[in-house]
Amino acid sequence: MKNLNRRNFLKTAAAAGLAISALDSKTVKGADKTLSEDRIGMLIDTANCVGCRHCEWACRVAHNLPTNDLDTYSNTEVFKEYRRPDSHSLTVINEFENEKNPLLPIHVKTQCMHCERPACVSACIVGAFTKHPDGTVTWDTDKCIGCRYCMVACQFQIPTFDYDKAIDPQIRKCDLCFDRRKSGKVPACVDICPNEAIIYGKRSDLLKIAKDRIKRKPDVYIKHIYGEYEVGGTSVLYIAGKNFTELKMPPLGTNPAPGISESIQHGVFAYFVPPVTLYALLGLIMWITKRGKVDELKENNDIQEDEKGENS
Repeated sequence: MKNLNRRNFLKTAAAAGLAISALDSKTVKGADKTLSEDRIGMLIDTANCVGCRHCEWACRVAHNLPTNDLDTYSNTEVFKEYRRPDSHSLTVINEFENEKNPLLPIHVKTQCMHCERPACVSACIVGAFTKHPDGTVTWDTDKCIGCRYCMVACQFQIPTFDYDKAIDPQIRKCDLCFDRRKSGKVPACVDICPNEAIIYGKRSDLLKIAKDRIKRKPDVYIKHIYGEYEVGGTSVLYIAGKNFTELKMPPLGTNPAPGISESIQHGVFAYFVPPVTLYALLGLIMWITKRGKVDELKENNDIQEDEKGENS
């Protein structure tokens, strides 16, 4: 790391220490940010989903992830194994047996739930995750140090990591197409869904729609809106004709996840250095090291390019 000697590092650490001392309350409160009454979300009606996987393709395109032509997503062979979102697929569709009508299997879309009080926000030691008033949970790649605490904390097992990248790997997850919505567009998966299996709007309105559908079609849906109360509520909601545990959705209580994780942290560190202060300092060291490696790689690449130019 050419530009980082011991003296410069100590100066940086000392300057950061002043800001770090105030991080304890700010980091914890990040999960408690006041939410707007008009916060948005998605209602996923599994009875309307036909498993076309167009949402998978649209999500990849919207987030600049490698993908094949849309036609290739008609391949149903992928349904033979249960899949989870990964660094190349921020949302996936899985297929389940439908005992009521074996000819019409149940398809379930999986992505970030955008919890009302997200565990990932509470667990992140450098504030890389943000819960916005509109209900969206996003992350800042530049702040992330790759500790992956968010992956451990998430009860839905959503955040993924670029394990296949040696330099500058990133945490990835659905962000409800945050950038698209800035320009007035709806999330890509909502926009492309041919059957309106994904409804986008205010969370309060989505709950009304879900309750109305369950009331009108009791033979189609069970009386449960998944995400209404789970872990304190989520911005992504589900209705289905089968118990959600049979659709591999975790059976969770109503207590917000941060309340549990924070109480454990406070008990463990009651007589030690405040954890966020300690972690933030460690995070600073890891961040500097990470940026140094990236800069060093770029510098080496530039040298190699210059040598090629001289030899040609």
